[in-house]
Amino acid sequence: MDAAYCAHGGRYRKVSDRIIVIGANHAGTAALNTILDNYTDKDVTAFDANSNISFLGCGMALWIGRQISGPEGLFYSDKETLEEKGANVYLETKVSRIDFEKKTVYAMDKEGKEIEANYDKLILATGSLPIQPKVKGMELKNVQFVKLYQNAADVIEKLEDPSIQRVTIIGAGYIGVELAEAFARNGRKTTLVDCADTCLSAYYDPQFCEIMEENLRENGVTTAFGEMVQEIQGQGRVERVVTDKNSYDTDMAVFCIGFRPNTQYVDGSLELFRNGAFLVDLHQQTSRPEVYAIGDCATVFNNATQRTDYIALATNAVRSGIIAAHNACGTPLASAGVQGSNAICIWGLNMVSTGISLKRALELGYEAAAADYEDWQKAGFIESGNEKVRIRIVYDKKTRIILGAQMCSKYDISMGIHMFSLAIQEQVTIDKLKLLDLFFLPHFNQPYNYITMAALKAE
Repeated sequence: MDAAYCAHGGRYRKVSDRIIVIGANHAGTAALNTILDNYTDKDVTAFDANSNISFLGCGMALWIGRQISGPEGLFYSDKETLEEKGANVYLETKVSRIDFEKKTVYAMDKEGKEIEANYDKLILATGSLPIQPKVKGMELKNVQFVKLYQNAADVIEKLEDPSIQRVTIIGAGYIGVELAEAFARNGRKTTLVDCADTCLSAYYDPQFCEIMEENLRENGVTTAFGEMVQEIQGQGRVERVVTDKNSYDTDMAVFCIGFRPNTQYVDGSLELFRNGAFLVDLHQQTSRPEVYAIGDCATVFNNATQRTDYIALATNAVRSGIIAAHNACGTPLASAGVQGSNAICIWGLNMVSTGISLKRALELGYEAAAADYEDWQKAGFIESGNEKVRIRIVYDKKTRIILGAQMCSKYDISMGIHMFSLAIQEQVTIDKLKLLDLFFLPHFNQPYNYITMAALKAE
């Protein structure tokens, strides 16, 4: 049969390009769906080392914390769905190497069968791996990492053991804070450790971090910030976590100190960013024009700093997958860049941010300032369902351009951050916000709302 044809569903169809996608989680699934839904003339093959795809890791803490009944809703695609659309999907199949000159991918399935596949275009969606610190005792039972569905399922199974009463979480970023709530909701005595002085310090300024820190303590989480883990101790299983300042008796130690891009197997064939991520342009193209990289294994363009950056978020992964798919299929599409927009909700405390914090802006050399304001969400005469809101807008004093924003409230103010995300993308100045047409209705907000008032306070 002519190589320009491929079989699917008992029929042969003419194809113009062979596209291979390595990795089929968020970025890879987005790329696959975009190709399969819009370009019927492509021969599409996907490889993934896992037994499942599209697991929403952000729901892991909800599952552990018993806020959802099970993991079924945490998947939004599967092998069968992609194959029905026309893809060849190999799960539990590890890619061993790529010959970029011959445009050939070499892989091996779980039965030991070797697979060779040729491509015209290659999309790398290899994701990221949990950072594993080199401390003594990491091999002990009940030292856990959280990334895959299997990790969460393992934790859930172990929590059936009533002897596991004390959990120590190492790393107080978003995942660590969410897991602290989850284990506490699960009835475990929970300690949260981080070498930083507070939690969520990568996303918020200290004034906001302190609010979350207090929220954790009020709900029973012991915080141990400014402490470096030095050793995990125990006889066969975890018994204590030792830091440079204290020792914490524990039955399970959960590490979530960050992730590193999964790019090590490429062996110098593609240009890398300083942290090892694939360096890509706005079309998701790597240093080889026929090879694209998306998701947690690739760089992004940060509109807040106007430079190449690494921001591992599922939303960025999905967008990058769509962009790479269209470009690989011949439709030019450039990324608009990202702002790193994010959110967290812990025991009803909502915190959202986009862009960079004032602390980060000053570290990067900006002559930056912040405009702060705090007020009630709704008109003062609203007697129920009204909550205080704190807002901070970070801006460059020279150009007046908005660099970031942070908001915090028991009220759901999450949609408000989207406007600031667009403002950063479009390089809007804080002065433009001062008289922006924002509606007023007592059910929703105040006539002199906190966004306007914060902007008016800018120096």
